[in-house]
Amino acid sequence: MFEIRPSRFGRGIFATRSIKKGELIHRAPVIASPKEECKYMIKTVLADYVFNWGDGYAIALGYGSLFNHSYSPNARYKLKKSELMIDFYAYKDINADEEILVNYNGDPEDDRELWFKPI
Repeated sequence: MFEIRPSRFGRGIFATRSIKKGELIHRAPVIASPKEECKYMIKTVLADYVFNWGDGYAIALGYGSLFNHSYSPNARYKLKKSELMIDFYAYKDINADEEILVNYNGDPEDDRELWFKPI
């Protein structure tokens, strides 16, 4: 369904076939970090790959932390806290060879500033 390829962001996740709106793209298990440990993690390179997870952060395993950001995403993610999972779904129809992008703010329509300047 997807593969990692070079992207304008460095590397990215690209569809290898057409993906329909609403289709599950990837289920990523997470490792959740409690609030008291987060002050250490945010001082590392991992800070660029974490998801807000209640009072702490979570690292998505699998390909979950490799989806790039867009304010016009074609995918979205849903946190499944009780399952320690993040599910990635097509927010729009995605064509083969198209990069799969999510809005790092969580909501595809959320245009608040991020901790970095998007390309």
